[in-house]
Amino acid sequence: MKNTMTYRGYKASLEFDQNDNILVGRVLDIDDIICFHGESVMTFTAAFQEAVDDYVAACERLGQAPEKPASGRLMLRVDPVVHAAALKAAAHNGQSLNRWAEGVLRQAAHA
Repeated sequence: MKNTMTYRGYKASLEFDQNDNILVGRVLDIDDIICFHGESVMTFTAAFQEAVDDYVAACERLGQAPEKPASGRLMLRVDPVVHAAALKAAAHNGQSLNRWAEGVLRQAAHA
């Protein structure tokens, strides 16, 4: 998505609502819903930062960890036998270990 901005590790969409003549945003890549708006880029940016700060503060008050977007990097330590088997399975499928593991994790997460 090309119209995004980032603050404290959170990425938000940026869209223009021509009916209300405002910029509307939503924090992306988390399940919690965080929306905000502004009449200019400056007020939109401030609203985004305030929304994220308020979300983090509210989670702290509730004793919950705020949801964070995933970076896409995953470090795993596995038994060498499992590692070797995964390398063989990836090669058998003509894929890199990263690509193969992503497919396996995607399938497991949606099961």
